[in-house]
Amino acid sequence: MKILIIDDQQLVLLSLEKALTDLGYEVISADNVIDAINKYDSAQPNLVIVDINMEAADNSSAEFSSGLEVVKHIKQVRKDKTPVMVLSGNTDEEIIIKGFDLGIDDYMKKPLSLSEIGARVRRLIGLTTENVSTENKDVDGKKRFIQNKIIGVVIPCYNEEKRLLSDEFRDFVHKNLGYHLCFVNDGSKDKTLEVLQDLVKGKEDYISVYDCEKNGGKAEAVRLGMLHLAKQSQFDYIGFLDADLSTDFADFNDLAETISNSKYKMVFGSRITRMGADIEKESARAIISKTINFIIRKTLGMEIKDTQCGAKIMTKDVIENTFKEKFITKWLFDVEIFMRMKKVYGAKETKDLILEQPLKRWIHADGSKLSMKDSIKIVGQLGHCLLYT
Repeated sequence: MKILIIDDQQLVLLSLEKALTDLGYEVISADNVIDAINKYDSAQPNLVIVDINMEAADNSSAEFSSGLEVVKHIKQVRKDKTPVMVLSGNTDEEIIIKGFDLGIDDYMKKPLSLSEIGARVRRLIGLTTENVSTENKDVDGKKRFIQNKIIGVVIPCYNEEKRLLSDEFRDFVHKNLGYHLCFVNDGSKDKTLEVLQDLVKGKEDYISVYDCEKNGGKAEAVRLGMLHLAKQSQFDYIGFLDADLSTDFADFNDLAETISNSKYKMVFGSRITRMGADIEKESARAIISKTINFIIRKTLGMEIKDTQCGAKIMTKDVIENTFKEKFITKWLFDVEIFMRMKKVYGAKETKDLILEQPLKRWIHADGSKLSMKDSIKIVGQLGHCLLYT
């Protein structure tokens, strides 16, 4: 039995294609409405799974950016009885009702597990004729989710050979199918690049490596990685995270959930806001950090309690407006991002476009390269930043 899946985001297509193929179905995929209609007409599938919101294909009108055009073609133009399932994060009641009025058979709201998708598919078209055992696949599928949004995460790495938690990264992208991790090797002198290349094997669609031959510092590594991912149309949001996972994936996913369900252009973690949470930090280091944060708040004119937290997620237009030019400081590129946002969006507007969200857990990992001496230098860099930004 043949299934046509239609989505403009490659991570969704790849995840669905593999899951349904493993269940014994023949899968055909399309990433735009026009291609989908052509493939439907030629392949005559037994089932269609389509997203609602998609980018219009090149040289096509705006009306061909909705998956409902595929439904209309199947149900009204061809008058076929082929079952159609919608898989979408769109919760607009009018659009959902319109879909059912056009004749869709099921509406699946992201996020949901591969196991549930498989069960809904079997309900509509039954099992394949092949002798396929789905028991083990269903157990795994219950742990793997198609996300509401597709998110790219930049992870800068410099001499991280001994600290990279490869199993945690692999496990995260295995379970969270809407994420792509882009590791930026910042001219490491150890075997970091080899470790990263090994990490990518078998996960090429979900993990990638951007290799910088020369060490340019964390700010430049993050900047290049963010610009690299921003060129790819499939990502709804892009963020960055420290390689030592001092902010863990659960907290980062909370940041992603917040920005996905709001009008904020940037959501970032705070290690200070929630003093009662499970935050482990060296006491002397914490005192210096609070002092620097106080100076930064007064300089920015914004009540941000923790500008330096290495977990931030943002919209593409923020990247396009604030990451094009190199950052001028070594440790304060986060502050420079806020300063550049103020220039682009205005001081008052920027305050309404950003959200500082408390982390539930943050650990200062052993081997972190920011010393107390470096922390003191930050004050001087702040003055330099103000002079040239």
